[in-house]
Amino acid sequence: MTMKRLLRTLRTALTVTALLVPATLLLHPAHAAGQAATFRSVTGDVTSKGGAKVKGAVVHLKDTKSLSQRSYITADDGQFKFGQLSTGTDYEVWADLNGEKSAVKTLSSFDNKNAMEISLKMPN
Repeated sequence: MTMKRLLRTLRTALTVTALLVPATLLLHPAHAAGQAATFRSVTGDVTSKGGAKVKGAVVHLKDTKSLSQRSYITADDGQFKFGQLSTGTDYEVWADLNGEKSAVKTLSSFDNKNAMEISLKMPN
């Protein structure tokens, strides 16, 4: 291989690399910044004052930034789960059933856990 041909091959390889690296960074910004996933989840249960699992309670999750809400209706086991929550947002969680409301729990953006578990207790 001649020196001229070697330099041309090297220049081509550098040009291709220069074009592909920025495109790769645009396609995968989280990996490019070295960041982990920016989502978390919250699971838990709703219980009565006496400790029994509450079926049919509506669990509310409120984004305190956008004020949007999601809801989940508990099954026989009283369990609920919300996924893909932003780690940079505070949330409020509470349950209601037949006009009664549990205490409101806050999920802080300063808490760095990716999976959180909370219990909501109905007043009666």
